[in-house]
Amino acid sequence: MTTPWIEISIAEQQLRFCTASDSKTFVIATAKSGVGEQNGSLQTPRGWHQIRAKIGAGAPLNTIFRGRRPTGELYQPGQATREPERDWILTRILWLSGLEPGKNRLGAVDTMRRYIYIHGCPDEITLGVPSSHGCIRMHNDDIIQLFDAAQAHTKVLIR
Repeated sequence: MTTPWIEISIAEQQLRFCTASDSKTFVIATAKSGVGEQNGSLQTPRGWHQIRAKIGAGAPLNTIFRGRRPTGELYQPGQATREPERDWILTRILWLSGLEPGKNRLGAVDTMRRYIYIHGCPDEITLGVPSSHGCIRMHNDDIIQLFDAAQAHTKVLIR
């Protein structure tokens, strides 16, 4: 592929941002509930996707998002320990949209309607093991790097 693209390996818990001449690998966390495409499953969807929207450009590090909007708060160390069930969405959001009708697009398997993102999380959360609510979690410095490098409509393969 000659245009930049992203490959997410569930087995390796890694995200690779690939260009024609280089690639950069990041440690991530996918869904604690495993893989699957059904709405409400809290699983990470597989297949080809694209970045539908980039949210949070210029927001301060550790900005807390709810409903894709900054709350005006910044995450403070220890908040994840005090609220362990909360799905912390921080710093930047890359909102994904499925490209495969019937698999991850449209109906009860629509990735975008499921609000599946690549997003920042508290740096104190361990990555490298499935632990998210369906999204792909990254540390904050890493999501900023990816956000700045990737464009809307960048293809994303989750395998």
